[in-house]
Amino acid sequence: MFDKREILYEELEKVLNTKLLAYVTGDRPGYETQIASDAVDIFIEHLDAIGVVPKISLLLYTRGGQTLAGWNIVNLVKQFCDEFEVIIPHKAHSTGTLISIGADRIIMTKQATLGPIDPSVNTPMNPQILNAGPDARMPVSVEALNSYLDVAKNELGINDDIALANVLIKLSETVHPLVIGEAFRARNQIQMLAEKLLVKQVKEQESIKNIISFLCSDSGSHDYTINRTEAKENLGLNIIKPTEEQYIIINKIYTSFSKELELRKPFDLNQLMNSNPNGEYNITRVIIESISGGKDVFASKGRLTTVNLPNGMGTGINDNRTFEGWLHE
Repeated sequence: MFDKREILYEELEKVLNTKLLAYVTGDRPGYETQIASDAVDIFIEHLDAIGVVPKISLLLYTRGGQTLAGWNIVNLVKQFCDEFEVIIPHKAHSTGTLISIGADRIIMTKQATLGPIDPSVNTPMNPQILNAGPDARMPVSVEALNSYLDVAKNELGINDDIALANVLIKLSETVHPLVIGEAFRARNQIQMLAEKLLVKQVKEQESIKNIISFLCSDSGSHDYTINRTEAKENLGLNIIKPTEEQYIIINKIYTSFSKELELRKPFDLNQLMNSNPNGEYNITRVIIESISGGKDVFASKGRLTTVNLPNGMGTGINDNRTFEGWLHE
């Protein structure tokens, strides 16, 4: 599919007068993948191939990931160009939004959305999710912690210092105190990073504070989505609507990615076993590509086998992972 996308990249580079780099982290249900620090080295290879140029456009599709990885990607790209532009065909949420606000401008299609950047922490000390395996942990965010305390004070009317202390003690019995501290540290860090990144798009300090406040807490939920009208008119970001010609090209690129990564097809072990008697699979989860640097993918390969469960509980499926990592195509 890269050969067909390469032609579209050439067309988009021509109409935007830019060099294009695409970064797609798949959110296929059951096999979601996020922005991570291991992508930075792949970016370096592509940017070295592109060279220092007047303008670079990053076509971005992601549900989020590691905050510092996003920060590093923005600063890295800026070393290779005078103008940095982000193109959002569909989703650029969480860390994807952080990357976007670090650009000089954001091209958003009519269906494109940004999202809140309030971070969640997920450590081995996080609360365990019941009936979901020993390693499954519940992410913890500052907003969830603050909401718990707000309910105690404002909804239940608990204002006595001793009573509030007991509320905190009860919370710490479920959420480890170090996890609570890490959540607040992560929130403070992302606010600092966002303020540094926003200066390219927004000049007034008060506006920057309002944007960060909305993206970190005032939006109410991490699932909240921000369309291009709200991003431009309410938040004051430098949002550009693509022309009809540009939109057609961008949408074709996204459709190609969606098909290759099977974004609309849930990853179902039973279905995979039924469709493939050998149980072998090879799934592309992330794509980074450019005309100059070619195509890099993060892939998972393995073989599924049927196993007997203990105590006569029937059969299950064992995932024998044989490879997981980056491949250059």
